[in-house]
Amino acid sequence: MKRRFFQTVCLMSALAGIPTVWANNDTPVSSQKPKTVDAATIKLPAGFSATVLVTDLGAARHMAVSKNGDIYVKLAKLKDGKGIYRLRDTNKDGKIDEQTSFGDYPGTGIFIKNNYLYASSNSDVYRYELNDKGEVMQPEQPEKIVTGLRVKERDQSKSIAVDDQSMIYVNIASDNDACREAGTGKGLMPCPLLDSAAGIWQFHTNRLNQSYNDGVRFATGLKNVVGLDWNTKTNSLFVMQHGRGKFHDFYPQYYTAQQSNELPAETMYELKKGVDAGWPYVYYDHIQKKKILAPEYGGDGKKTGGEKAINPTAAFPAHLAPNGLLFYTGTLFPERYRNGAFIAFHSQSAELKKGYFVAFVPFKNGKPSGPWEVFADNFAGIDLAKPTGPVQHRPCGLAQGTDGSLYVSDDLNGTIFRIAYKKK
Repeated sequence: MKRRFFQTVCLMSALAGIPTVWANNDTPVSSQKPKTVDAATIKLPAGFSATVLVTDLGAARHMAVSKNGDIYVKLAKLKDGKGIYRLRDTNKDGKIDEQTSFGDYPGTGIFIKNNYLYASSNSDVYRYELNDKGEVMQPEQPEKIVTGLRVKERDQSKSIAVDDQSMIYVNIASDNDACREAGTGKGLMPCPLLDSAAGIWQFHTNRLNQSYNDGVRFATGLKNVVGLDWNTKTNSLFVMQHGRGKFHDFYPQYYTAQQSNELPAETMYELKKGVDAGWPYVYYDHIQKKKILAPEYGGDGKKTGGEKAINPTAAFPAHLAPNGLLFYTGTLFPERYRNGAFIAFHSQSAELKKGYFVAFVPFKNGKPSGPWEVFADNFAGIDLAKPTGPVQHRPCGLAQGTDGSLYVSDDLNGTIFRIAYKKK
């Protein structure tokens, strides 16, 4: 994915004397320990400001906020043997002054609904009962509601969301980027992964020890979903799909290296039970604004396809890696942000020469009402067009505070940012 662009980034890192490693979404990230960005340098619309609540949490992924304002952060890697951190501002001065941890499993997913905190490892889903204050009652004795989920070598995270009908939705990603035969550009037909992966599975929240086979495949044709949220206004699930890559390696007659860097779109979908988003047979081209037949299945970069596949709700440039999705329901931000979607992008776009930002999509009557825009930028702390050092933060999770502020997690060095608004 993005081979020529990545090679350029790596070469520039090497010339600068910065060692480079690869993240699990094929994005080059320096192994040099990054410094925390000064929150004042985060670029925001007028009236907004950012502060750092805490740093050095480790691989901070998704977050959830309880009714008493506690922030629960899920870690992809254990820190001091624990995978969930609870952050508390005891005197309400806007600073975290109490941290506790629990849960002996790493993972990404965490969600609060009614009286339970739900959290996932890469293979299981747990729940913790909350008391009337919103505090976890028995942090070391969770109930396991789903066990034995599919885990392969790549894209292991099990992101979760919960609806109003006691159902939980779990991402099961594909471990094959385009469902190809190994070492070839030929697509498997039909793609055998669709029976057990590349979709959203639905389970009950109030049943213990459900197996993978007890779940229902709610939606299919989704290569990998990390960011997802239940939209209470539309009463439906919205998801952000990571797009596939590597068009140019086996199909240079159809795709230039630049096109391979710039395609396909990262896509938002609204899901209803039984829908198909089209992967691996088609992808969405945000430049042509069409569903295009994948080259593994007879496409040439121009042929359309996927008549039965749903259309995306919104589309974004390739390889930005949308890892967090949040529908804003607070009242602290101006009216135009209410019920709109915030998206945390975890990587960078060769097309934009930008990345590692939080975007916003305005919504009206349950649909996008305008183009997407960059809301919070400069988490990288460097010019991505001419990088001179390591990326400093990679936005991953989003959560809404009880006061309507927006929290942004960074899984590179474990920083939690708070974004607030004040009229001038």
